[in-house]
Amino acid sequence: MVIASADEVLQANASPEYDRASELKAFDDTKAGVKGLVDAGISKVPRIFHHQPDCFTVSEDTQFSIPIIDLDDVKKDSVKRRDVVEQVRDASKKWGFFQVVNYGVPVSVLEEMKDGVRRFYEQDLEVKKQHYTRDYSQRIVFNINFDLFSAPSANWRDTFFSLMAPHPPKLEELPAVCGDIMFEYLKHIKNLGDLLVELLSEALGLNPNHLKDMDCAKGIAMLCHYYPACPQPELTLGTTKHADNDFLTVLLQDHIGGLQVLHQNLWIDVPPALGALVINIGDLLQLISNDNFISVEHRVLAIMQDKDYRWHVSLAHLLWHIQDFMGLSGNCYQKKTLQNTGRPP
Repeated sequence: MVIASADEVLQANASPEYDRASELKAFDDTKAGVKGLVDAGISKVPRIFHHQPDCFTVSEDTQFSIPIIDLDDVKKDSVKRRDVVEQVRDASKKWGFFQVVNYGVPVSVLEEMKDGVRRFYEQDLEVKKQHYTRDYSQRIVFNINFDLFSAPSANWRDTFFSLMAPHPPKLEELPAVCGDIMFEYLKHIKNLGDLLVELLSEALGLNPNHLKDMDCAKGIAMLCHYYPACPQPELTLGTTKHADNDFLTVLLQDHIGGLQVLHQNLWIDVPPALGALVINIGDLLQLISNDNFISVEHRVLAIMQDKDYRWHVSLAHLLWHIQDFMGLSGNCYQKKTLQNTGRPP
């Protein structure tokens, strides 16, 4: 994937009549999102989406690949579990990312969840607009970028968001086209989240229930992203380089992908694996593991339309500490103190 040079981006943004604040407001006021631009037949990426290139290159070295961990029988086979715990420890220390397979969620549920996200974005615009807001206390929040007016560049992506645990919304509060599958998928993700927290606790040399008993992953947010095809993907990004400020993220990709992880100052592709979920360590887990596990930066590329690609979706579940959904809790600071006094890892 080619990213435009700094000179190219600066030249594209050099027009004297460019009023960024006005263009941002005008775009936000449409409530149609990036998909609305594509549906209107746009052929050039608006300047509000232009990104400055970073200093890292994309790796072409096949020796770098995100670990894939098989969770089959991990609850029944103690030998297999010890091996999986070691794999989780190694991936969390070196990569901050890994993929899991055979984790107990039917493929039919995964596919229906992705279809549900697609249905939300492809429904009539006037129906979608009912959920468009920047009030994050709402049960469903649909908008373009949460930081549209503060970030240096907008992302080529639409998102809808819901807090699903510990106090889930009512079914009638969710979009009719995907509410049922959101609850069904959440049930499976809760079970997987509990298992992952157990494995991470053991990987830190702790009792399996240690992190679970601290409620470090009891709050769950669901973010459903829609990445329309982009006419000039070299000028923008689907998601800007960032690290997740949560405890743990569980990501469902579709077959298109576009996710890249920053590893040893190189961008490493995370190609979709059939039936796999991507797991990444958040800032909070790095903190309470005393930096034994790492939260690393990652991004999502914008992708050019061709005969096989018009859009793609991804679904992220963010696991948080229940006491402070957007911050750090006293319990978690206490955990860091325990580790500083000689407790494992």
